Amino acid sequence: MSFLGNILWLIFGGFISGLAWILAGIICCITVIGIPIGLQCFKFAGLAFCPFGKEVVYGGGAGSFIINIFWLIFFGTEMAIVNTIIGLILCVTIIGIPFGLQFFKIAKLALMPFGARIE
Repeated sequence: MSFLGNILWLIFGGFISGLAWILAGIICCITVIGIPIGLQCFKFAGLAFCPFGKEVVYGGGAGSFIINIFWLIFFGTEMAIVNTIIGLILCVTIIGIPFGLQFFKIAKLALMPFGARIE
């Protein structure tokens, strides 16, 4: 069932969400300091392309907190707002609710991606 959900996900906006994570990763990898942040973005692009059947576990410490602050300033706020708006639009219909919930999961990840892992 998650395979079918992921296929439909790509059609209903998941492809654009994954591309946003890849673009953020490429921009971060331009500088040497941003390479760890860019690599984390590439990891989460996999979740953005196929979110059904995967969970995000949040954790981390002070280092993750500091990197999350920089992330919020440069990329996180915009990505979270866009994913939340798309999720709200999809939740208007009953058929779109599962897809909207996945966008909410990615919006939360866009706010705090560092210290999180995908299971």
